[in-house]
Amino acid sequence: MNTTVESPVTLHRPAKPAPSKNDRWSVSEVQALLDLPLPELMHRAQTMHREHHDPTHMELATLLSIKTGGCPEDCGYCPQSVHYETGVAASKMMTAEDVREAVLGAKAAGASRFCMGAAWRAPNDRDLEKVEELVRVVKAEGLEACCTLGMLTEQQAQRLKGAGLDYYNHNLDTAPELYGGIISTRDYQDRLDTLGHVREAGIHVCSGGIVGMGESRAGRAGLIAQLANLEPYPESVPINHLVKVPGTPLADEPDLDPLEFVRTVAVARITMPKAKVRLSAGRRQMNESTQALCFLAGANSIFYGDKLLVTGNADVEADQDLLKRMGMHTTRAHA
Repeated sequence: MNTTVESPVTLHRPAKPAPSKNDRWSVSEVQALLDLPLPELMHRAQTMHREHHDPTHMELATLLSIKTGGCPEDCGYCPQSVHYETGVAASKMMTAEDVREAVLGAKAAGASRFCMGAAWRAPNDRDLEKVEELVRVVKAEGLEACCTLGMLTEQQAQRLKGAGLDYYNHNLDTAPELYGGIISTRDYQDRLDTLGHVREAGIHVCSGGIVGMGESRAGRAGLIAQLANLEPYPESVPINHLVKVPGTPLADEPDLDPLEFVRTVAVARITMPKAKVRLSAGRRQMNESTQALCFLAGANSIFYGDKLLVTGNADVEADQDLLKRMGMHTTRAHA
């Protein structure tokens, strides 16, 4: 059998193959990218990245849980769900003073975006009033403000915009056809509706997903296609690696091949060329080589700090050392 790989002349097509005729990415087109030989995929992703971004720049974002635990949703990956015994206790919302202290610490460490997460299905009006105050705290210190609070109504999105919110995070998590196997307490359309409200309010969209939840490569293609076909696609795309927390239904999922994660990052870059592609949850379990490959594949943002909501994150000093050795630079928040 002849197993010779295609010649370089055949492989080196333009960095972005044309999507389907209606300018949308089909799942099969996205999977075709995921299936490319890794050197070819990396070449295309790096070419696209350089066309739209400084390949040596890394955005630093910090995520703080302002209200932890007690969430009524049953997301199979989440240790904050009331449905699972994970040892995470419910807490009250943090005070403005405590959040300001965290913002100042993040700013001193070089973060330019500060994201606040609350374990809610959806905020009520009283909750939202408190969040509006926290958004103003972040903005007063010169950082970009982001929130992830669950589902929003159109009016709630408008209120957050009025408070100065820059970004709203609401991940699609996985492909539409796989969603019911991960979460049963809300529909995929609920997530899309919230993203629509955020976009209509004039807030930038931050939306990505989680890989390593037992999905196939076709499942990852379905997630990326769904994100890339949003009109417009998100300004920020967090790619999360499943953090397997004991007590959650996904705690015993087999480990994902690190190169599959790299491939997912590369395809996100190709299909959403102008977005910030962020390495989010799961970096703590990645070695430096995997992270470096992700940066070469087009990741240009990381969640930065010792903790992501309630799970551990990569060490700050280790991040700084890796970026320094790679010759990467960051943009600090304004004084």
